[in-house]
Amino acid sequence: MRNLLPTVYDCYSCKEDMELVSQIVEALKKILDEDKNEFQPLFLRTSDNLVYNVANKAVHERKKTFAVGITGESASGKTVFVDNTIKACVKDKNEGIYTVIRCDDYYKDTSKELKKAGSYEALFKTGFSFDTPDAMNLELMKEHILALKNGQEVTSPMYDFVTCESNPAGELKKPAKVVLTEGLYVLNKNVRDIMDVKVYVYTPLDVIRERWYKRAVLRGKTNEAADLQFADVNKTAQQYIRPVYGISDAVINGLVSQEYIQYITDRIFHVLRDIIP
Repeated sequence: MRNLLPTVYDCYSCKEDMELVSQIVEALKKILDEDKNEFQPLFLRTSDNLVYNVANKAVHERKKTFAVGITGESASGKTVFVDNTIKACVKDKNEGIYTVIRCDDYYKDTSKELKKAGSYEALFKTGFSFDTPDAMNLELMKEHILALKNGQEVTSPMYDFVTCESNPAGELKKPAKVVLTEGLYVLNKNVRDIMDVKVYVYTPLDVIRERWYKRAVLRGKTNEAADLQFADVNKTAQQYIRPVYGISDAVINGLVSQEYIQYITDRIFHVLRDIIP
């Protein structure tokens, strides 16, 4: 009888967990179904097994860190999506819910190259590109994400888009339940294997162009410099970023309002928080 007790307990626990998974799946599908009826839905596409995989990981791997990789073209709305997801996360004001790793922080220091060229226009005319995976230290970024998943603190670098300087003494990042990773190459073939959920932010090119030029001014690029880099942005997106659309677990609409992002993500977090003990 003594030997049977663990088996009976395990069966009961397993049944209880499966019931929790079913409850989460049903609740999440309801949210997604309602979202589909919106004029501008947040979710444009989800993989067949996304909801089940999220529910299963939330229940059976509840003590593990959940890594979400969010990518898309430059100025597609990745940062807006993450920042508003964070606002939904912090409504309960509990620490340890999320940590953010931004790919932009991991640009390699090219301040010497910029000074040598004399201007952005001259630098771009040499063939230099800020918009390929080689422009970033993706190895360090992956190392930091893995460290966070293992419960370790990391210090992400700080990059200056005007001077192209990278400061290794950037921001301290603490391990948390969810690691949100956003940027051009967070779903690069050498990084995406550590992501539990892969998200692609889709935005029409004409909207991307308008957003991109407004942001370029803030980063010290105008006129010919901006034109040269945007041409490179479009070319490299075709090679490195757009192909990721097809392997993503979810495709997010980059045109939805910030308020709606918060509304949907808040509902999703509430489902997970309220069902899982």
